[in-house]
Amino acid sequence: MLESAATLVQEYAELERRLADPALHAEGADPAEARKLNKRYAALSPTVAAYHAWHAATDDVAAARELAAEDPSFAEELPALEETLRHTEDTLRRLLLPRDEDDDRDVILEVKAGEGGEESALFAGDLLRMYLRYAEHRGWKTEVLDATESDLGGYKDVRVAIKAKRTPGPGEAPWARLKYEGGVHRVQRVPVTESQGRIHTSAAGVLVMPDIDDPAEVEIGPHDLKIDVYRSSGPGGQSVNTTDSAVRITHLPTGVVVSCQNEKSQLQNKESALRVLRARLHQIAQEQADAEASAARRSQVRTVDRSERVRTYNFPENRIADHRTGYKAYNLDAALDGELDPVVQSAVDADEAARMAALADGSA
Repeated sequence: MLESAATLVQEYAELERRLADPALHAEGADPAEARKLNKRYAALSPTVAAYHAWHAATDDVAAARELAAEDPSFAEELPALEETLRHTEDTLRRLLLPRDEDDDRDVILEVKAGEGGEESALFAGDLLRMYLRYAEHRGWKTEVLDATESDLGGYKDVRVAIKAKRTPGPGEAPWARLKYEGGVHRVQRVPVTESQGRIHTSAAGVLVMPDIDDPAEVEIGPHDLKIDVYRSSGPGGQSVNTTDSAVRITHLPTGVVVSCQNEKSQLQNKESALRVLRARLHQIAQEQADAEASAARRSQVRTVDRSERVRTYNFPENRIADHRTGYKAYNLDAALDGELDPVVQSAVDADEAARMAALADGSA
């Protein structure tokens, strides 16, 4: 497995050569091609560095063993060198794990109120703020694409795009970090609407999709869409616009429906709706491919089940618990303020451990 990195080193050298070619950046050249090569080059850089570190550590251990055979004093250096070799091997193995093809993408994240009425909508608003703050902590850009507010200031549903500001390293893009957030999030607290001080349980759903920035990646036929326009509405259903600026798009082959009404411009709402539609269709296609693939392919992504209840937020105990990974901490206030990395990392680590085990068992 480790020696297979040599082919990536060769690819990296070829990318370096192509990126240095003035023709790639000349007037009239395709900027998309340059971006694609730069993205791949950045993605391979840590693996290539890890490969060179592993190779150097391997040579150091071999030389130390040879010298120790002639002079026992050199044997004292062996434990430290062997520990370095084990560390570089572990790093390289992790970087060589089969990657989710979407890991370098940005995301579109949706939060929908579930059971619990107004309290659920308020919780959906808390989740939205948590993700916006988390994006801020990681230096990502956010854009609310569409939102339906509730009467008390929560959200019946809200959709936000989260984008990296620059080319992220492996495992650092929004999708690589946030893809495990999808599922049912449960809250336990005393609702603002509760007069008796009783703790209630309600839930909100989170859906995370890769943001498909190139329309050509998702094939949509010229007669696949039914587009309706209508007037935007606010809390309670009252009209907030005097023109038909809201847009509803139905993808006829799949029945997927997307609506957007945040912008005053019908054209902007249409573009936002198409953007979300592409993300949903891509997600559907990926899930179908995973279902049809072998166990080896399925082990590469979505090892952590994201379709069921994923997390509980217990306000009385200030506790956040992830039901898939066993993560638990009593800093719910900090997590809701965007300090999500520990709980997110628990899902990343669980997924990685499962894929490493699958490879070790020879099933991937």
